Amino acid sequence: MTSNNGNNNFSALTEQQLQSLSSAASSLNKEQLIWASGFLAGLVGSASALPMPSSIETTNHAASTSTLTILYGSQTGNSKGVANNYKASALEQGYQANVVSMADYKPRQLKNETHLVVIVSTHGEGDAPDDAVELFEFLASKKAPKLPNLKFAVVGLGDTSYEFFCQTGKDFETRLLTLGATALVERLDCDVDYDSAVADWTTSLNAKLKDELTPVVTAQIINLTPAANAVAESLYSKKNPFVANLSAGLKITGRDSVKDIRHIEISLEDSGIVYKPGDALGVWFSNDEAVARRLLLATSTSAEDKVMVADLELTLLDALINKLELTLSYPGFVKSYQVTTGHAELATLMTDKAALREYLSVSQIVDIVEKYPTKIAAQALVDALRPIVPRLYSIASSQAEVEDEVHITVAHVEYEANGYTHQGGASGFLSTRLEEGDNLNVYVENNDNFRLPTDPNTPIIMIGPGTGIAPFRAFLQERDATEAEGKNWLFFGNPNFTQDFLYQTEWQRYLKSGLLSKISLAFSRDQATKIYVQDRLKENGKEVFEWLEQGAHVYICGDALRMAKDVESTLLALVAEHGDKTATQAKEYLTNLRKSKRYQKDVY
Repeated sequence: MTSNNGNNNFSALTEQQLQSLSSAASSLNKEQLIWASGFLAGLVGSASALPMPSSIETTNHAASTSTLTILYGSQTGNSKGVANNYKASALEQGYQANVVSMADYKPRQLKNETHLVVIVSTHGEGDAPDDAVELFEFLASKKAPKLPNLKFAVVGLGDTSYEFFCQTGKDFETRLLTLGATALVERLDCDVDYDSAVADWTTSLNAKLKDELTPVVTAQIINLTPAANAVAESLYSKKNPFVANLSAGLKITGRDSVKDIRHIEISLEDSGIVYKPGDALGVWFSNDEAVARRLLLATSTSAEDKVMVADLELTLLDALINKLELTLSYPGFVKSYQVTTGHAELATLMTDKAALREYLSVSQIVDIVEKYPTKIAAQALVDALRPIVPRLYSIASSQAEVEDEVHITVAHVEYEANGYTHQGGASGFLSTRLEEGDNLNVYVENNDNFRLPTDPNTPIIMIGPGTGIAPFRAFLQERDATEAEGKNWLFFGNPNFTQDFLYQTEWQRYLKSGLLSKISLAFSRDQATKIYVQDRLKENGKEVFEWLEQGAHVYICGDALRMAKDVESTLLALVAEHGDKTATQAKEYLTNLRKSKRYQKDVY
């Protein structure tokens, strides 16, 4: 890259400099990397008083009058990651670009934007993520301004396993177009394996923006190794996981429980990984070899057939075990498999979306192939499948207590269907196929949308039935270690007291010590009438509202489709009743809690 005036043509770092920098960076932990990044930034900030380093290059253009605003709405962090990656690409092109969470964006600012990128995920039944709700509703309201001068692009993140695939992205595009804005490029709807699609979209959008934005003067460090670029992030990530060690796996539900819940402890020794209560652990897993071999038999393929997965050549068996999704079935596979095989019955099934989804809800990939067996080319089979993506688990521990370990709470998915016992991909791997001492690949997914209050005196209300209790174990470990004085109230539910009271002795200990101020339990099957956490909330409505008026933060973790919605409805009702508010005022009250980070959800 060369500046316009042709007088400044700086080369990248020499090979020796790269090796030295990489070696130094790889030996640093997260805090040391952050300190070092500040030190280097200080040197760059003093560039006028120093010779220009050879690793810095400049682009000298006239200043642009337009800034590209990149908005993201994310429940688990994927949209934020895509947004930050696109910003880096835009900066490389020399464009002014800002990344902003939709939760922190003032909707009325839209009328001042000229170029906008929206990156948003979809949850549940086509729902917007929590941090996108306010902007999403604003765009549909009468307050939304006309936007004839706005040009935009939309990326939707979703999962084709769900009926309302990328619905929030589609709705954002529709609303922006209705307000008079113009799409720069075609909307991108991403499935769970979105890296390649986003890369192509990035190239297309950058090409379009060449006619829209004028590059500005920039200074950027280039050609650094991944280790040297890991500034405020862990050295380990989704693409570069840490090889951890399974320390312990323990079933924590009773022998007669209808659930099989496992407490999993993983050693992070020598990783330097730092996480906070509220974060999630990404776990890469491998498939059951027996399932992979059933798939080979049904498709008349050979384990030793050579196939390509992305740019990697593997045997088909290796690919099926370690690289491709075999447990979560989805309409995209049925479509690809039907096109390849020509099965008429599958074609008929695909015409009835409701029947197809009902069938897929109990049928894994191997079930589909065994029901409709055919000889297929090995590469065609691979191309019909999507890559394995890691599963995210809410972290159930605080490093203030467990130090170089991380704990998670896993619901082992196991059920009978089509004449076989089925297991979940990651849950089966963690619960039955992995033994103590075995290695597994993990990384931490930061979740800044689910954080303890910065003030340790702030009261908190935690609502987490089933495995939703996991992050609250981390919360109380943290508050115990830091001697936080804020009140803590836990709402927990599960089927039976004697079989399903997860981490019972720990909660009892916290109650005895006074750390846990109150616990409200809802064991649904211990009486004739089922009782759930939302029922306990309603029973304690007056006191819950009093806590809210005292500044309490509310946290919900667990099922998004039913529990989280029922809990929110109950909160709205109790705020209306005990706060003497109309339904509209109660909704505004809850919206203000969300905007002030006092109402946070970690739902799935």
